[in-house]
Amino acid sequence: YSPVVFPLSCAVQNYSWGKVGLESEVAKLLTSGDPLVQIQPDRPYAELWMGAHPRGDAIIRDNRIPQKTLGQWIADNPACLGTKVKDTFQGHLPFLFKVLSVDTALSVQAHPNKELAAKLHAQFPEHYPDANHKPEMAIALTPFEGLCGFRPVKEIVSFLQNVPELRALIGEVAVEQLERSGSDDPRGVSAALRVCFTRLMKSEKKFFVDQLNMLVKRISQEAEEGKDTSGSNGELLLRLHSQYPGDIGCFTIYFLNLVKLEPGEAMFLGANEPHAYLRGDCVECMACSDNTVRAGLTPKFIDVLTLCEMLNYTPAPSSSKIFPAVQSQLDPNVYVYDPPVPDFAIMRIEIPASIKLYLVSAVDSASILLVIQGTAVGTSTAAASEMSLCRGSVLFISANESISLHLSSPDGMLLFRACCLL
Repeated sequence: YSPVVFPLSCAVQNYSWGKVGLESEVAKLLTSGDPLVQIQPDRPYAELWMGAHPRGDAIIRDNRIPQKTLGQWIADNPACLGTKVKDTFQGHLPFLFKVLSVDTALSVQAHPNKELAAKLHAQFPEHYPDANHKPEMAIALTPFEGLCGFRPVKEIVSFLQNVPELRALIGEVAVEQLERSGSDDPRGVSAALRVCFTRLMKSEKKFFVDQLNMLVKRISQEAEEGKDTSGSNGELLLRLHSQYPGDIGCFTIYFLNLVKLEPGEAMFLGANEPHAYLRGDCVECMACSDNTVRAGLTPKFIDVLTLCEMLNYTPAPSSSKIFPAVQSQLDPNVYVYDPPVPDFAIMRIEIPASIKLYLVSAVDSASILLVIQGTAVGTSTAAASEMSLCRGSVLFISANESISLHLSSPDGMLLFRACCLL
């Protein structure tokens, strides 16, 4: 008999933007989940990948199971996905679950919809490795900041009036078109916004570096004199410029919302939504894809034309970017983040200290469970032996299987569970 609920050892990505050593939530989860892991104090621990992605397939920690990785096991046992999920997603786990620890900004990017993904993949397979869309959702574990979506026009216009260097890059004609566009004509607004943003992103390198240096110098002086630089978004500009000097991405802060999430708050990034994570720790779930169109705050391949063409130029306030969790009617300890895509959903499970026995209920989908805090012993008819769970533990749970948690921590538990709710 082979278990269908089992612990995983997950892949780490050491991207340069990650928090370093034990500053990183990823590193902290790794060491508490497995005390034998050696954390190198000067290495960035950027992402923990919990899933079956070929570039970071989780390793199965159960020696009764002949397969080494989750991807191999699912390929041999596709029924574990649940009938609907298996049929809809051709026998593959449709999502990748992650923890991110962000120290310096990630690139300004957007993910294509399915139609564009197929086209980009056919034309440039070396940059766009698959034909899938990549919607994603981030839920803050610590206070988290990101740029997301276009700001309301009046905020952008206000920056254009306060930041002459930005105005010079875009050009007077395009700026005035945006200033004149009225809220009664949303298509006119989007068109004007597209022209302004595209002109910024396609400006001549020498020209924008000069303008950026002038702006940074001016704001640094104003800040030293104790002046208020918020009209030029001064603090964020200086921070990003110190991370990516001379990068066009520094100017995107005048167009994109700064979204600040408190722990438990989420943002959903649909296709064509411009975004850049700036700092903090989060859990993230996404459709299984690597398709990212980048245009700044990065040393990687950038594709400004594709990005400017594909973006959703609908302005909206930053408050509208926070995606609500809905408390489950069946279980008040569960909050569900169910985005408008079929590929994934996330549950936040908060078990209070008063509960000593808790049932992680069955869903009709394979799921991955991550322990953020608390300890318990898990038992399941599907696991055949008990599993000790603590901060950093990751479990794979086959469709329609449940787990009983016998809590042993005095302060309850916090878990996140990724699944597919078709």
